[in-house]
Amino acid sequence: MDVNLTRRQILLASAIAGAGISFPRVAFAAGQQKRFVFVLQRGAADGLSLVQPHGDPALRALRERLVDEDARPLDGFFALHPALEQTAAMFASGEARAWHAVATGYRARSHFDAQNVLESGHAEPYASDTGWLGRLLPLLPGTPGALALSAAVPLTLRGSLPVGTYAPSRLPDPSEDLLARVAMLYGEDAQLGPLWEEAMRTRMVASDIGENAGRNGQQVGELASSLMMADRGPRVMMVETGGWDTHQAQPARLATQLRGLDGLLGALRTGLGDAWRDTLVLVATEFGRTAAINGSLGTDHGTASAALLLGGGLPPGDKVIADWPGLGAAQLHQNRDLRPTGDLLALATGAVADHFGINRDRALAALRG
Repeated sequence: MDVNLTRRQILLASAIAGAGISFPRVAFAAGQQKRFVFVLQRGAADGLSLVQPHGDPALRALRERLVDEDARPLDGFFALHPALEQTAAMFASGEARAWHAVATGYRARSHFDAQNVLESGHAEPYASDTGWLGRLLPLLPGTPGALALSAAVPLTLRGSLPVGTYAPSRLPDPSEDLLARVAMLYGEDAQLGPLWEEAMRTRMVASDIGENAGRNGQQVGELASSLMMADRGPRVMMVETGGWDTHQAQPARLATQLRGLDGLLGALRTGLGDAWRDTLVLVATEFGRTAAINGSLGTDHGTASAALLLGGGLPPGDKVIADWPGLGAAQLHQNRDLRPTGDLLALATGAVADHFGINRDRALAALRG
């Protein structure tokens, strides 16, 4: 998909989403109970390993040493990486979908530029200082509140509404006496006072698990769900994960990454409890990886990839939504990459709009900024 095909891609994305990822329309008040989590895979996750097209006759010739014959079948064509045990159970129960052969409109292979496009929602890198999700926040019913598990607000969430951040500190905890003195200092300030109160609410929610919020995916998922389930907790959250750039020794490295992702998603589902049925989770990356294996038992920067959509309220539909382009030599993008056939950002925006019960056209207009 070239940049000048944006309108056609949005129409295609709407058609694909309408076929399998259309959410029941909800009343305005009901939408205030909805939650959304965006898990960003920084580094370009290999979608051909995440959701493997075992039915494509060209797959094994391109990357035989990367194909997992024990992958978990999703249908007669696609299979899920074996490390995704809890995620596979969600696919089996109708709580997960995959979009395949999807990408943004970016066609070069720079991590930084591609991540900027994915986060901003614009066709060109560095064209905006706001993000696609940040521009959607004012359209969501009620006061959704947004939080990033990050030291700074990611571009994705930047917009007209304030966004909180939470990153567990490695410094010693401040004394209660110090906190009380700061509260007295800020208490009479019209701007700093409310910000301090919000910070203290977040601290109270996370204080018992903050020390465990390390790299382990399950612990991150437990932290995220605890923050979202807190009184007046955020209903929109972004979680950043790294380490997906698998140029070398991909099988072992990717399996470790995916086990962490699986733990994160499983912990979210468990931690959110009954709220899981009103939660939508998107897992996406900036671009995919080459169709063929390289000389270091890895893959290089590519184009299209796979994205995951999970939640307790997904309607019945195909487990994998794809206009599959094929992996034959003539079918690859620039003779090396999985060719994109779906617009990732338009699909994501449409899904979020349907989930929260807002007008899809307004949401797509916000995407285009």
